Amino acid sequence: MTINFPKLLNLVLAVALAVVCFQLIRVRQATSSPSEPTVTAQAPSETPTTHATSMPAEPATPTGELKEFEVTEDFDVNPFRFFMSDGGLILCAGNQEKSNAMTIGWGGLGTLWGRNHAVTVYVAQSRYTRQFMDEAKYFTVMGFGPNQRNVPDYLGHNSGRDGDKADALGLHTLYTDNGTPYYAEATLVLECEMMYARPFDAENMKAVPSRLYANFPAGVHTMYIGRVVKAWKK
Repeated sequence: MTINFPKLLNLVLAVALAVVCFQLIRVRQATSSPSEPTVTAQAPSETPTTHATSMPAEPATPTGELKEFEVTEDFDVNPFRFFMSDGGLILCAGNQEKSNAMTIGWGGLGTLWGRNHAVTVYVAQSRYTRQFMDEAKYFTVMGFGPNQRNVPDYLGHNSGRDGDKADALGLHTLYTDNGTPYYAEATLVLECEMMYARPFDAENMKAVPSRLYANFPAGVHTMYIGRVVKAWKK
């Protein structure tokens, strides 16, 4: 049998050409078909944006870091400087319906009538806080940190008769199990049960207090002595 090589070559070339043409047609069809839709991130619909400047600033949320401690074991303070620290301490009295606080720079720490851990504070006659202290079964003495000097400064120069001082400062008022008010932002809280209250007797004053009250428009102070029932600090 004789093989006709020219015809065979032509046949192979024809088949190869057909294959190439078929592939070209497929490529053209693929490139000419619509492309897949591209998914792009859509911008959210416009909504009104509330800026911080358009509403009053909210007070800082209390951290809740106050932890109870035992004053006889973990309260290392100088009693002669305690009431002068960081611009003064804060005295607060009242109940969950109404309370008031003021800055105090006079006071004492010690023991009285047995082993009671006594805290003594003084409130002048005309102070708004005095009426709360006169009715109180408990009161709190609070300390604030060096970066909170605005608290004793404001509470010492403004009266609760003119508005809620705690609210003005953005302080959060909390209450102990006895219903005694205190501020969550304080770094130290001493809760005291009232043991004794008595105004100073002008007739028994010696030279130093007599000179003081001669030019003291707030009136004679009342002494309040309480025993520490609980204490917290940060």
